[in-house]
Amino acid sequence: MDLTSILQRLEALEAQNAIRNCINRYMEICDALDATTDLQALMNLFDQDSIWEGIGEKYAKSFGRYDSWQSIYDMFKRYTQNQSHFVMNAHFVSSEQINVQENQAVGNWLMLQTSSFREGGSHLNAAKLTVKFRKQKDGSWKIRHFQTENIFSRPVSHWHSDSALPVPQAD
Repeated sequence: MDLTSILQRLEALEAQNAIRNCINRYMEICDALDATTDLQALMNLFDQDSIWEGIGEKYAKSFGRYDSWQSIYDMFKRYTQNQSHFVMNAHFVSSEQINVQENQAVGNWLMLQTSSFREGGSHLNAAKLTVKFRKQKDGSWKIRHFQTENIFSRPVSHWHSDSALPVPQAD
């Protein structure tokens, strides 16, 4: 194996790691959206020509599409008012696939989101994420096109219970 091939493989691994860190930082910030959120930190994860959209019947209607960095910023700004939209919010991503092709990449994840809302109620959502990334001039990777598509969504009455966990009993 020659050095060029090794360097290409190393560059692909570094790109995948940077992309993984980007999506995890996105989820971390979204878990704590409130009046103290540094929206600039969130928006630094996005390319200047970015798109954010909900796709499929449920999420296209609920979230819509935002075709510019500014419109994405404005959408997230609605979640950071003095009275936070979320009382509790946690995102979990899994089933990761990242495909890097030179200065472009596509990442796919399954996401589970657990939320409780200021206005009352809690929700459990699962979604497919398809996220396109673009390598920047400084070598960083940023979100170019974020798509989320609902798999299921359901209200839940509460998140924590002292009830016993149902486990198989010994024979």
